[in-house]
Amino acid sequence: MSMEMSTKDSPKILGVCLWLAKRFDLDVVGVRLAFLLGIIFTVGTALPIYLIIYLIMPNKKHWL
Repeated sequence: MSMEMSTKDSPKILGVCLWLAKRFDLDVVGVRLAFLLGIIFTVGTALPIYLIIYLIMPNKKHWL
């Protein structure tokens, strides 16, 4: 029996939004939308935050 992840639950770029959604039991689409809007409305300030979260989040095999 194979367990496939839906496209909604698969990492898109670095997996930060998926990790945050799983960590805080949120909808991954909402987290992705929040980051996208944050990047747009803060003129890119959210992008370094995204990269910092990527650097501090645990290895993917521990949370997927």
